[in-house]
Amino acid sequence: MGVTVDVRQVYKYPFEQVVASFLRKYPNPMDKNVISVITVEEKRDVSTGIIYRKRIAVCQNVVPEILRKVSILKVPSIQLEEESWLNPQERNMAIRSHCLTWTQYASMKEESVFRESVENPNWTEFIQRGRISITGAGFLNCILETFASTFLRQGAQRVSLFLLGTNIYFKKS
Repeated sequence: MGVTVDVRQVYKYPFEQVVASFLRKYPNPMDKNVISVITVEEKRDVSTGIIYRKRIAVCQNVVPEILRKVSILKVPSIQLEEESWLNPQERNMAIRSHCLTWTQYASMKEESVFRESVENPNWTEFIQRGRISITGAGFLNCILETFASTFLRQGAQRVSLFLLGTNIYFKKS
């Protein structure tokens, strides 16, 4: 079956500041579920100026204890892979992420874009679409999909709260 989550947010801050905040947002005290984020690859295309990054995030397993009675769900942490393409000239950044844990039972993919807002060039628009599909867990498929979609929505809200939270995160380096 599967569940889709869509988010759209406009930040009243310039693109460069929002993207810089996004790239350094984890780990942080507002979201204790993200244990670490490691950049495993970073390169710049000299002809286009596009910066490619691949990062691995290690997150706490947030599946409720009652569901962790099922052996496949009883893992201490979950790994996510995020790839991003930052185009500073066109002022946009595309992001794709997916879950590396439970790949034989679940598919979790997100695609996001940060771009200059059409409303105001000093604002930044964020668009995210996530899709979760659980298979192989029998009657738990629907329960796990519902839980995962709630978690994705809350995660998108935490990103928004973090990015909007204080001007400290938006100070230029």
